[in-house]
Amino acid sequence: MTTKIGLISDVHGSPEPLRQALVIFKQEDVTKTICAGDIAGYFEQLAETINLLENHDCETIIGNHDQEFLEENLDLKNSDDYLFLQSLPETREYEIEGKKLCVVHAHPPAFQHGGIKLLDQGGKIIPQQKDYWNEELAGFNYDVLVVGHTHQVFAEYLGDTLVVNPGSTQFNHSCQVLSLPDMTVQTFALGNKEIVKCWNFSYLFRPDNDYPPMKK
Repeated sequence: MTTKIGLISDVHGSPEPLRQALVIFKQEDVTKTICAGDIAGYFEQLAETINLLENHDCETIIGNHDQEFLEENLDLKNSDDYLFLQSLPETREYEIEGKKLCVVHAHPPAFQHGGIKLLDQGGKIIPQQKDYWNEELAGFNYDVLVVGHTHQVFAEYLGDTLVVNPGSTQFNHSCQVLSLPDMTVQTFALGNKEIVKCWNFSYLFRPDNDYPPMKK
């Protein structure tokens, strides 16, 4: 038996790309939808975005933009949007078709900043970065790690773990479908736009940015 899982991340208060991803997931007969965080941030249609996630039973985690929303909008603490974001866990874990999955916004164990940055500005793997994360994830006790945050699109084995980042529905124009137990990943473009494998490269690797530094 094959189980298909729809993967999205970094929707950033922009419902239309999210809606397109959900249509793709229906067409692909996914049985579960997972979001790797950052529901809020950048765009203002947070309520509509949350409604889409809830109406499609999307299982999500909290991201750094969601945490910032909670900290900066205490006057909204009784609103539905605030309560939804407040209820989100930092991580999720699953066992599906005999495979163990972990979902974290940036990188394990539960970081919301930093993130697994593998790609250069053109979307190609940076060997030093892959080597770094191979070492960091050696012995990581999961078959699949789902991450977001970096606005990079990839599915790479790091250590013994398949690390998957579906990218931002808004900025990378992408979503993914993970098939288990065969551990295959399909990436789909959203909005008839070309997938941007690495969005905002200069921000991701600026010298004063967060952990980890780019390896020399």
